[in-house]
Amino acid sequence: MNTSLLVRWFGFPPTLIHGDTLVLDRWLWLRQRLPYTRNGERLIDFGCGSGAFTIGAAKRGYQALGISWDERNQQVAAERARLCRQPETHFEVFDLRRLGERKDWIGQFEVALCLETIEHLLDDQALMRSMSACLKPGGRLLLTTPNLLFRHISRSDSGPYPVVEDGGHVRRGYSPAMLQELCDHAGLQVEHISMCSGALSQKITGLFRVLAKIHHLGGWSAVLPLRLIPPLLDGMVTRWCHFPFHTICLEAYKPRFARTKGEG
Repeated sequence: MNTSLLVRWFGFPPTLIHGDTLVLDRWLWLRQRLPYTRNGERLIDFGCGSGAFTIGAAKRGYQALGISWDERNQQVAAERARLCRQPETHFEVFDLRRLGERKDWIGQFEVALCLETIEHLLDDQALMRSMSACLKPGGRLLLTTPNLLFRHISRSDSGPYPVVEDGGHVRRGYSPAMLQELCDHAGLQVEHISMCSGALSQKITGLFRVLAKIHHLGGWSAVLPLRLIPPLLDGMVTRWCHFPFHTICLEAYKPRFARTKGEG
């Protein structure tokens, strides 16, 4: 299905349902942590893909900038922002491995997003430090990444993971302790770690992937009615059957005040 055509007809929602069910799950998690604002807060979306979360943030009042290395994705994102009547949303082609070079972004943003991106980079510690540097004191990082203990949806989800950055995942995922460690090294305080994308979302996504191999539009159409189910029941069913969530979600905070001597 041509998602840009759907965006032209229906606006923002189709950007969240063009592929795996897990995209919608991440947005439902994210929007609860992005209150509407009229204060002009600046937000940067690291690894923005085709722009769904950047556009969603702009619709909630943020001055949003989406960053990706993929020029075609950035063109698609800019077109979707225009169709969603968010022409002030900006997108820039940039390699996140060089994020430390962007001195003009240091201390410029109230919010940073990093959704399903950190697992693609080998030097995750450098990325986390650089994202922290882009935040103003008091700023927040909202990050999602695969849960280390997930069950694979497709066989390839379990590796083997490459030792070079070729666009795929370079590691299986993260545990709460691993995210805490990264935040400690980056000067961030962990506010909360949670999970999303449970059993129902994963099973629907698995069905979509199988059907899409036969016919993408047919697979998309077949699972579309099922997408209504996870927001209502996924968390309860997943906890009841002790099924591992697919995605681990981090909320972290950049302290407003420097530590005084003898603290921590």
